[in-house]
Amino acid sequence: MNSHFSSPMNEIHVLAKLADMKEEHYHQLVTLSAIMELLVEKGILTRKEIEQKAAELDRFIAPPQYPTV
Repeated sequence: MNSHFSSPMNEIHVLAKLADMKEEHYHQLVTLSAIMELLVEKGILTRKEIEQKAAELDRFIAPPQYPTV
């Protein structure tokens, strides 16, 4: 059964969109890295502060997949 959702052209569009998203993600990551480096270079934040905040946000966004005791 060939549906519109599984057509070869639709698959090409999905793959192209995924490639665009991957490129955009890369550019966002480079920009974020540049901002972090500038903040550290200017003495506004330390790498440790950035690491601590990243760990805090990571715990908030992605809770453990298993119960903790």
